[in-house]
Amino acid sequence: MICQTYHLYTERKDPTKNMARFYAMEISETLFGEACLTRRWGRIGTSGQRMEHHFETEGDAVKLFLDLTRQKKARGYRPNPSRATGERSRRTAQSIKPEEGRPSHSAV
Repeated sequence: MICQTYHLYTERKDPTKNMARFYAMEISETLFGEACLTRRWGRIGTSGQRMEHHFETEGDAVKLFLDLTRQKKARGYRPNPSRATGERSRRTAQSIKPEEGRPSHSAV
């Protein structure tokens, strides 16, 4: 069982090099009760790549999480809190609300 949630979303941008990268990690629990560290990375605006690591204990997953966090920080990645909290998905959900005054389509 996972005692605490772990989420991290970082970005590295350098317009002079046309660089706009993201790196995201989270620790979750599998259906079998194992700790799973999921990593996603790629160019901002794309779905990127994904890798999962399965561990018997949460502590092992946290150790890798912290090691990778230190490595990414050393390479210039910085947290972007607005993306980590899901602000983008909330904005998208708000933008597709039906307009008021539009007739609803119902089966006849």
